[in-house]
Amino acid sequence: MEKTVRIYASQKEMKADEYRYWQSRPVYERMDAVAEITLATYAMKGAAPDVPRLQRTVVRLPRPQR
Repeated sequence: MEKTVRIYASQKEMKADEYRYWQSRPVYERMDAVAEITLATYAMKGAAPDVPRLQRTVVRLPRPQR
């Protein structure tokens, strides 16, 4: 893996470059990164990643006819 060091003039410039980088990556790579960060967060908190979660209810509301 080739590493690159970049120096930015501002945090705004750094964030814009980071956003462009992640937008250039395929969706499956971005989803893998999210999963990796989620598991790392659970590990830091000492919680199991398969803990029960709140159930979400999906409601479909019909739009009024115009």
